Amino acid sequence: MYLQLIEKTLKEHKSSILLVPEISLTPQTVNRFIARFGKEQIAVLHSKLSVGERYDQWHKINEGKAKIIIGARSAIFAPVQDLGIVIIDEEHDGSYQSEMAPRYDAKEIARYRCKSANVPLVLGSATPDIETYYKAQKEEIMLLELTKRANEAELPSIEIIDLREELAKGNKSMISTRLYEEIEKNLKDKKQTILYLNRRGFSTFVMCRNCGYSVKCKNCNINLTYHFNTNKLKCHYCGYEEKVVTTCPECGSNQIRYFGTGTQKLEYEIHKLFPEASTIRMDIDTVTKKNSHEQILEKFKNDKIDILIGTQMVVKGHHFPNVTLVGVIAADGSLNIDDFRANERTFQILTQVAGRAGRGKDKGRVIIQTYNPDNFSIECAKKQDYNLFYHTEISLRKQLKYPPFCDIIVIGFTSENEKEVISVAEKIHAYLKNRVIKENIGIILYRALPAPIDKIKNKYRWRILVKCKFSEEIIDLMNDVIEEYYKLKKKNTRIAIMSL
Repeated sequence: MYLQLIEKTLKEHKSSILLVPEISLTPQTVNRFIARFGKEQIAVLHSKLSVGERYDQWHKINEGKAKIIIGARSAIFAPVQDLGIVIIDEEHDGSYQSEMAPRYDAKEIARYRCKSANVPLVLGSATPDIETYYKAQKEEIMLLELTKRANEAELPSIEIIDLREELAKGNKSMISTRLYEEIEKNLKDKKQTILYLNRRGFSTFVMCRNCGYSVKCKNCNINLTYHFNTNKLKCHYCGYEEKVVTTCPECGSNQIRYFGTGTQKLEYEIHKLFPEASTIRMDIDTVTKKNSHEQILEKFKNDKIDILIGTQMVVKGHHFPNVTLVGVIAADGSLNIDDFRANERTFQILTQVAGRAGRGKDKGRVIIQTYNPDNFSIECAKKQDYNLFYHTEISLRKQLKYPPFCDIIVIGFTSENEKEVISVAEKIHAYLKNRVIKENIGIILYRALPAPIDKIKNKYRWRILVKCKFSEEIIDLMNDVIEEYYKLKKKNTRIAIMSL
């Protein structure tokens, strides 16, 4: 579909932008487009390019030599003069929002560019963002549905494994009995397997069993993760690392134990259970070098590696015809997050990862391991029923006044000075509260509180949540908040206002 839309745009002598959520998907997409349109008129933009490469691609687009621009979220800023269409693949993906300065939402930028150029914007997803689908139901945007898989392929069969029952049987392994049997079958049949676990590292936290002390990062209020290959404890937020702790610094006990699991530990377990199986791992730790995404995926596909172990990078859009089994090691990871979208993210991830199985001639099988088999997002993922999930979730959101029935604004504060950041947050809250009462502004204002992770890179983080409906009045109010912040003259504290 995307290829045909872009071909039509080229015939009209106009340019196209295609966004993909992960850099790892770029080579696969580019290869398909080169096969159809040739290399000369294609440009690629993403953050892994060197400065020189980015310069070359930018000028190729600016001079009108490249008519098809493919890339991650930053490609939306490509200097296209004759824009004909923008396509956003996997539009539900959170990676289209940049939380680093400059903060932006690629989907919003795309809407603005398409509206300005009077050209279509295509949002594609098997599991659309709830807010996008709500707009489609309200006929604010056009809904086009594909009801069958490509090549008439069958949907994979999905089986839910209750890990509580596995524990009751005495199985404390990361791999359930059922998943073990299916991996064994795949190895005998010379078929490939993908195992998904959205935690990297070996152990997710290190704790003293004697006094309960856990080893945290000195720069962030977050537990350090143990990495087996380097034998070090690392912070996944600031990059700080230290040597492995053998004695508790609080009580002097040697009862230091490693808890939780990550992709490294999963790979270690697979080697123990299936010593004859070849494995490859794909997570942030293995894709640090240039082109490493592409090399890992090519190696898995071409060298017929038996098992690919990975984080969210392996979930999206990859096409491996020989993969007939997908195992989700812990489906609960995305449920236990401090976010009203937890159920939506869980359903999307499980449905997307299930879609990696059975893309060839053979039917796929998916094994989902969980401690919450009765959760409705997991049940809907098993049935692969988006409409059932949507109607359940949208009714919950309506009751709780969550998007799309309101907008949520986060006013965030960061500072290396803890007392100052608290003071600024509380003063801004008092200012807002006074304005809301005096002017009877229709918003729900929550008090200033520490952010879910209240310290990152030696900066303390507080925030104020505001529920409202976006309007000129709300925009003016937020601009007044920034003016009030500047009046406080607290140079050590930064403010950032964004929507959730």
